Amino acid sequence: MSKHIQAVRGMNDILPQQTPYWQRLEQTAQRVFEAYSFEEIRMPIVESTDLFKRTIGEVTDIVEKEMYTFEDRNGDSLTLRPEGTAGCVRAGIENGLLYNQIQRLWYKGPMFRHERPQKGRYRQFQQIGVECFGMAGPDVDAEMIMMTARLWRELGLTGLELQINTLGSAEARARYRDTLVEYLNAHHDQLDEDSQRRLLSNPLRILDSKNPAMQLINNNAPKLIDALDDESRQHFEQLCGYLDDAGIPYVINPRLVRGLDYYNQTVFEWVTDQLGAQGTVCAGGRFDGLVEQLGGHSTPALGFAMGIERLVLLLEATAKVENALHAYLLMIGDDAVRRGLRLAEALRDTLPGLRLRSHCGGGSFKAQFKKADKSGAAVALILGEDEVQQGVVGIKNLREQNPQQSVPQSGLANYLKSALAL
Repeated sequence: MSKHIQAVRGMNDILPQQTPYWQRLEQTAQRVFEAYSFEEIRMPIVESTDLFKRTIGEVTDIVEKEMYTFEDRNGDSLTLRPEGTAGCVRAGIENGLLYNQIQRLWYKGPMFRHERPQKGRYRQFQQIGVECFGMAGPDVDAEMIMMTARLWRELGLTGLELQINTLGSAEARARYRDTLVEYLNAHHDQLDEDSQRRLLSNPLRILDSKNPAMQLINNNAPKLIDALDDESRQHFEQLCGYLDDAGIPYVINPRLVRGLDYYNQTVFEWVTDQLGAQGTVCAGGRFDGLVEQLGGHSTPALGFAMGIERLVLLLEATAKVENALHAYLLMIGDDAVRRGLRLAEALRDTLPGLRLRSHCGGGSFKAQFKKADKSGAAVALILGEDEVQQGVVGIKNLREQNPQQSVPQSGLANYLKSALAL
């Protein structure tokens, strides 16, 4: 017999014991975003390949090496989305959401990159993204960063460091590019293969190199912040002032350039040393030229994306998420099953937060009780022939050594609400 089929490498399952952490993260994020008046948008997983070539940049690792691209039956080149911003901008332009409007949008879902799978990084990975359109000032940059800081607090996450930088205007970056290329050409023989390839096409990406051999060269490279125009410098200084006023600590990292071509002005990352080499859990910045680049009207914009897998790893390490059953209903005999199923529905109607499992499939009292104990439920609700005739339910605390007691069926909801703090 052939070997059983396994999941594709880098496409992982999220098992029931893990999903409570995912749910807590997603629900908390939605609640925080709504507090800042963001609205959810949902985009397709598959987009035209040209969308990502025009936005991410053709000379990037994502486009050159990592995208899942294929031709459909019509011969059109399509790509599984490697990130969410491009699709969000495309949707905004196509549906008339951006011109002369302010939009605050968020989304979540799977992204796809053909990378080497490792802890917290997969080929199908989940992201939560946030995008703002129509606001050019540093105040909204600061508010977006404050919103992420609030999210960490509400999740109970600690040890995250905020790193910020500015890429300046397109004109300032062009001047800096010439200065950087001149410096790097003087060290051409010391550059690794990727850096030599990027030298003429995308030299700023060299500063983002993770190759340890490039660190000394990059540390001594000219700083972009020294080439800023007055407007860009003022934008960044105001952002820093707003963060100072809000009491949000940060580190200015002059080598933070982000991996996508469309960023300008503010860029930021939240990083942690609790995940080994995969330190970034949230990253973003401004992309004021992207809407126009995709055929829309000039629109200031900024956003960020969070890797859900990495944040879940932090949650698992620092917080315990409870999702255990409150009660397990044992039903012995046909009359008990008839009465028990109706009783369980009534309890769910009365107590919306109740997590109750009704035993289905028959079996002796001993077998059912064993499954109740194994389920992790706090209490067992026992309904047999005697209980049906007497109009009561037996209650056995499965986690404490308390004697079994009987409660009238009519008062069961109130008893559980009090006993389980529902």
